[in-house]
Amino acid sequence: MNHALKVAMAEAGQTAESLAGRIGVDPKTAARWVTPGRIPQTRHRAQVAEAVGRDIGDLWPDVLRRREPAWLREWLEIEREARLLRWFEPALVPGLLQTEAYARAVLGWGGLMTTDEVEQRTQSRMERQGILAGSKPPQFFVMVDEAVLRRCVGGPAVMAEQCDRLVQFAERPHIHLQAVPASAGGHVGLAGGFILAKGPSGEAAHLDDRLRAHVVTQQDEIDTLEETWEAVRAVALPTEQTLRLIKEVAATWQT
Repeated sequence: MNHALKVAMAEAGQTAESLAGRIGVDPKTAARWVTPGRIPQTRHRAQVAEAVGRDIGDLWPDVLRRREPAWLREWLEIEREARLLRWFEPALVPGLLQTEAYARAVLGWGGLMTTDEVEQRTQSRMERQGILAGSKPPQFFVMVDEAVLRRCVGGPAVMAEQCDRLVQFAERPHIHLQAVPASAGGHVGLAGGFILAKGPSGEAAHLDDRLRAHVVTQQDEIDTLEETWEAVRAVALPTEQTLRLIKEVAATWQT
């Protein structure tokens, strides 16, 4: 039996019937979720976790480990435990905010992975987003370069959906989104994206690397990234102006 889910349901006052009604599945399906080895479909996991006030990783801890490469697991643990996340991206929408179609398009570039591998990594990326819907989600600060919004990934329809999803994410009180406008010109963030995490075990950072997760824990290196974050934030638009920009760009993808 999945004791973690059973306990979480009891504490949240949820039964298989009430959970099924909330998520839109048959009560027998919801009842099977407490059976060992029975895991909800990808699109339902975040909903279940949110309904019972838990993170996906608390209810199904092996899900991410099965699908992500071993070298990424250290960062996944840091990400899952973080109470504060700050993510800057100059080229792509951050993974935690990507739509399924956008993620699939990115992971499929270059034909470096098989179709099955792309699908597994896509579903894992969607499941990682469950940390933003738990009972105690991290404060999540995101900055992207305007080029991220205007770069066509997967086609106009995918980009229109992605822009709409960013606006939806920004409506959550713990998600703070800013864009660096093209008018800012060159800035220090163009050297590469990075993530800063702070949690009960301390601080860590993640740097872009095509081959492996480059996890940084040295305080002097984290301090440098902190300074970089502040330098980028100095030229970023406030949230309200950022949302206006995203909506304007979304309209161009819909035409």
